[in-house]
Amino acid sequence: MKTLLRSLAVLLAAAALVYLVLCMGVWTGQRRLLFHPDANPLREAPAAAETLRLQTADGERLQAWWLAPPNEQAAVLLYLHGNGANLDARSPRLAALHEDGFGVLALSWRGYGGSSGEPSEAGWREDARAGYAELKRRGIAPTRIVLFGESLGSAQAVMLAAEQPVAGLLLDSGFDSALAIARDLYPWLPVDWLMRDPHRADRAAAKVAVPVLLLHCEQDPVTPVAHARALHKAFRGPARLELVPGDCHVPRYVEFRPLARAFVQGLVKAAAPGG
Repeated sequence: MKTLLRSLAVLLAAAALVYLVLCMGVWTGQRRLLFHPDANPLREAPAAAETLRLQTADGERLQAWWLAPPNEQAAVLLYLHGNGANLDARSPRLAALHEDGFGVLALSWRGYGGSSGEPSEAGWREDARAGYAELKRRGIAPTRIVLFGESLGSAQAVMLAAEQPVAGLLLDSGFDSALAIARDLYPWLPVDWLMRDPHRADRAAAKVAVPVLLLHCEQDPVTPVAHARALHKAFRGPARLELVPGDCHVPRYVEFRPLARAFVQGLVKAAAPGG
């Protein structure tokens, strides 16, 4: 009996050690799971874009594309892209937004094409703040600024809106938090303790009172629609969730272009004198 108990104790200790090593591996390597940067130089800027270099408060240098608004009343979108590829992959979408009559400032996150540094949630927050500061420097009133967050960038859009005045939020494939998704994917890991970049959009949403439009695929294999619904419920102000049919993540802009265009135009019209 003692031999059996001793063997069981050894097995349990070995299992605990393996589990601890696994947790340590997740702790050290998690950013490679969350961020998938393409650091290659940007080459596909829309024809109308001006390339900018922005300085963050913590000393990083970001590349950004600026597509000037057609007039001094038009909305200006601060575009915060997702965790994969780089701005080159978004160039057609950015061009279409400009064609719709909006100004666009599209950031290349730290660690992504043309920008210095390594990605992290805290770093991305500084990047988003630098983009907002650039719009202020250009004299763009908050009543004209609309934050467009894509996938993981949507969490940064929500967090920025919780601390800075804006006209509204347009979120493509947004979700309540990266932590909530990790809990679903890894229920056997203590992700609440391990996660360094939880991207708690749900907490920030309670501080956002401006209008929000959420677009999400009905069958999203990356950020399931339940997480979009949870984020939708977390907003304090007027929020609307529209589902795009099909199995996809980050749907093509053409699939929700009329909705997005009408939403942004409505925000600026409502803010205008007599609107």
